Amino acid sequence: MQKATFDRIINFLLGASWALVLFGALFTFKTFLTLGFGLSLFLTISFVLVSLFLILLLDSFVINRQKFVEMKKQTHLLEKIYAKHTK
Repeated sequence: MQKATFDRIINFLLGASWALVLFGALFTFKTFLTLGFGLSLFLTISFVLVSLFLILLLDSFVINRQKFVEMKKQTHLLEKIYAKHTK
């Protein structure tokens, strides 16, 4: 049950992060457009790059969780094999 809760929370955060990137980029662009198109575009691209890095960080949590689950399965199988051959 905890695995499902962890996965739901991470997936929710990933979806919210993508929404934040889209609306944040639009908001950043429109806010700084009064200072000039070039500056606005630069700040928007900077915002998007930082946000995508944070999304990548969240995605690494998902990958590491899957890796941990697979390693647990492999350890269990190796323990069974070891117990079978040592008797």
